[in-house]
Amino acid sequence: MKLNHPMFAQIRAATLRLIDKGPSAATAAIQQALAELGLRDAAAAPATPAPAASAMRDINPPPAGAPAARQGDTIELDNGGAHAAKVGGGARREAPQAKAGGRDGNDNASGAAQGSPQAGAHEAAGGGGTPGQDAVAHATAVAQDMLNRMGIPVDIQASINAGMQAGMKNGLKNFDMKNFEMPKFDLGGDFSGLDLPGQQGPKAPPAPLPPGAKFISGSYANHAGSRNYKLYIPSSYHGQAMPLLVMLHGCTQDPDDFAAGTQMNQVAEEMQCLVVYPEQTRSANNSRCWNWFNAIDQRRGQGEPSLIAGIAQQVIEEYPVNERQVYVAGLSAGGAMAVIVGTLYPELFAAVGVHSGLPFASAQDLPSALSAMKRGAASPHKGGGSRPIIVFHGDRDTTVNPRNGEQVMAQGLGGGAAAAPSVQSGSVPNGHRYTQTTHNQADGSLLAEHWVVHGAGHAWSGGSTSGSYTDHKGPDASREMMRFFKTVS
Repeated sequence: MKLNHPMFAQIRAATLRLIDKGPSAATAAIQQALAELGLRDAAAAPATPAPAASAMRDINPPPAGAPAARQGDTIELDNGGAHAAKVGGGARREAPQAKAGGRDGNDNASGAAQGSPQAGAHEAAGGGGTPGQDAVAHATAVAQDMLNRMGIPVDIQASINAGMQAGMKNGLKNFDMKNFEMPKFDLGGDFSGLDLPGQQGPKAPPAPLPPGAKFISGSYANHAGSRNYKLYIPSSYHGQAMPLLVMLHGCTQDPDDFAAGTQMNQVAEEMQCLVVYPEQTRSANNSRCWNWFNAIDQRRGQGEPSLIAGIAQQVIEEYPVNERQVYVAGLSAGGAMAVIVGTLYPELFAAVGVHSGLPFASAQDLPSALSAMKRGAASPHKGGGSRPIIVFHGDRDTTVNPRNGEQVMAQGLGGGAAAAPSVQSGSVPNGHRYTQTTHNQADGSLLAEHWVVHGAGHAWSGGSTSGSYTDHKGPDASREMMRFFKTVS
C-alpha cells in the first residue's frame, strides 16, 4: 500500500516536530495528522480530584492567597530509568511498542512491556482491511512507533478504542497527552550495561539493630498534606543533644529500603547522630518520587518542602537536637528535593548532601524535567549565596546526566569559594576510581566537595546489597557525607 502525499506530509511534520520540539509539539502534530484522516474528537473522562489531606499542626502556614495543594500532573523520576507521568484517576496499563519485527521470549513486542491486545493488528504496515482501514492502521502504527522511539509509550490505538466505547465512533482528533494515563514515561536509556549490584539477585538481609537502638515510625501533617517517616535513634542516645540528618529516598524506595541500602543507620550509630527518613506516598507520586519538578514543590512554606522541613522541626521539638547540626541529603529525586529544601530553609539545614540529583528549580514542567535529566538544566537557577554542599555522581549515570552534579555544585558555591579548588584522585580496592574536588572558603574552612565516581551508574556509592540502587564498588558516600557534615558545622 502506498501512503498518499498529504498523509505522508503530515507524518513527516509530526516527526520533525517530535525531534525538534519534544512531547508537547508531538501532540499537536499527531492531532493534525489524524485530523487529516477525518477522525473526530474522542471525549476523555475528566480526572477525579483527590480529596485534600486534613490539616494538623503546621510549622509552615500557607501564604495568603496561596493555591490549594496540587492535584495535577506528575512526572516520576525512576531510579532504574523508567519514568512515568500520572494524570487523573484512570486505570493504569502498559503501552505497547508498535514496531514491526520479532518478539522476545516472553511474547512481548521487541523492547516493550506487554500492552493492549489491539496493538498487534497495527504492528506492520497494511492490514488486510479496506484501503481506508489500512491507511488508518498504517498511520497509527507509524505515529505509535515515533512516540515509542522518543520514549513516549502512549497507546494511541487503546486511546482511540476508549473514545469509540465512549460513543465517539470515528476515533481520535484532539490527541492531548494530559487526558491519558502513561504507565511508563521512559527516557529511552539503556541500563542493561550498568553495574547496579543492588538490583540483581536476592537482597541481603538488613543488619539487626544494635542493643538499645530504635528505628521508630512517626507522622507529620500540615496544609500541604501529610507524610510518614522513620526515625533512627542510636544506642548511644541517653537524652543528650545530637546532630540530625534528614534522608530523602529515591523513586520506588521507602525508608527501610533506603536505610538498608545506604547503611546510614550504621554510620549514625558510629558517629552518634539521629537520622529521619521521610516517606513519599503513592498518592502523591505513583513511583514514590519526590516531586522536585513541580512549581508548588519549589516554594518555601508550600508543598513537599514544607512537609520535609516540618518533619525535621517536629523531631527537633521532640528530641534534644543540636540545631546547628541539622543536615539534609538524598538520592536521585530525593537528591533533587534535598537541594530544594536546603535552598528554601537555609536557617534550618546547615549543609546539603546530593547523590545523583539535580539543581534547584531545574525544571518547571514535563519537557524541561526530561531535558534536565537527559542533558542538565538549560538555565540553572542562580543560588542565593554559598552553602556547604557535598555531591556524588557516577559518570556513567544515564538516568540523570552527570552535568547536573556540576550544576548543583555551581549553585551551592554561589561564588563563595575563595581559591582554586584542590583535586585528588583515588580508587576503591577492587572497585571504582573517583575524583574528589574540594572547595574552601577564604579562611581555609571547607565549603564544598564534588565526588565523581568513574564507571558508576545511577546508584548510591558504597551502598549495601540489602537495599535497592546501590553500588558497593564505589567510595562510601554515607560515611563521606557524614564526615563532611561534621567538618563544616
